[in-house]
Amino acid sequence: MGNVTSSVAAKFAFFPPDPPTYDVFKDGEGKVVFSGVSSDKNMEPHLVDTKGGNKIVATFWKHPFARFTILYSHGNAADLGQMQELFIELRAHLRVNIMSYDYSGYGASSGKPSEFNTYYDIEAVYNCLKRDYGIKQEDIILYGQSVGSGPTLHLASRLPRLRAVILHSAILSGIRVLYPVKVTLWFDIFKNIDKIRHVNCPVLVIHGTSDDIVDWSHGKRLWELSKEKYDPLWIKGGGHCNLETYPDFIKHLRKFMNAMEKLTIVKPPKQNSTSDSTITESKHNKCLRFGKR
Repeated sequence: MGNVTSSVAAKFAFFPPDPPTYDVFKDGEGKVVFSGVSSDKNMEPHLVDTKGGNKIVATFWKHPFARFTILYSHGNAADLGQMQELFIELRAHLRVNIMSYDYSGYGASSGKPSEFNTYYDIEAVYNCLKRDYGIKQEDIILYGQSVGSGPTLHLASRLPRLRAVILHSAILSGIRVLYPVKVTLWFDIFKNIDKIRHVNCPVLVIHGTSDDIVDWSHGKRLWELSKEKYDPLWIKGGGHCNLETYPDFIKHLRKFMNAMEKLTIVKPPKQNSTSDSTITESKHNKCLRFGKR
């Protein structure tokens, strides 16, 4: 019974755009090319191998004066082709690099979407940031939107020196979106309510007060459970898919970035730290829709 319930919950959580909104291919020199993006936009596409055996697409949007890099995990009904405009806007307004990726089974990424594949996906992309760009853990801000809060908190709970985490319309867990359960069920997916307790860096929570897909109570509870709380952004009247259109969205993110620049990262005691070696390398915006097509 538990396996059946878990399978059903997973089906509620993933809606990859069909067909994908972009393609990737290799040119005559073997370089990865992302369709629809010109080379003057400082975007570098990657094909990354995951521990789950899949090859996923990642895009690195470079800002020449970036202090931080945002590792962005998008919502469940979007792919990278639909996110380009948002990434360009965030890069310009926040003066950051942005690394994003399509989950297994999304866009031009191979495989099938699942909870654990999203964990393998974000781990592989994090390793790519370290290997290909030399970006340190303390210069990374993890950003999880909607169902993307799952892989975001999975990784954040394992990295003790992250600069920060941003949770945008985040979920407490998959089952809790569907039913008001009071305890964590073993067959639930994306158990963010438990993982947030193991995140040691500042956490910014952004949620709309009129979100009819993931209730505002999810964001409030995640903020309450955060060890290092940053002033949350509760967007009055905001829904699940439109928070970027409110002026306070960028304004608050800018304020947050300024605060993170002034933050001093204290290296935790060696015996309590989680080494990067635990993340092993492998051989405009759509909504989260639960139970609806």
